[in-house]
Amino acid sequence: MRALFLLLQVNIEEKIQNAPDKNYEIGVFIGSLIPFVVLACIAYLMYYRAKKRNKSNS
Repeated sequence: MRALFLLLQVNIEEKIQNAPDKNYEIGVFIGSLIPFVVLACIAYLMYYRAKKRNKSNS
C-alpha cells in the first residue's frame, strides 16, 4: 500500500516549474484542491442526512 501511495504522489512544484503559462499553474492548483472539496462535500452530506434522520426519529 505504501509503495502505491508513493507512486501516486504528484510533485506539484515540479509541474509548476515546467508550466507553459500561468493558466496551467492555476489549473494545477485547482486540481490539487478538488479532492479535498469533494471529501468535504461528502462529509457535509453525510452529516446533513444523519441530522435529518435524528429529527425524524424524535
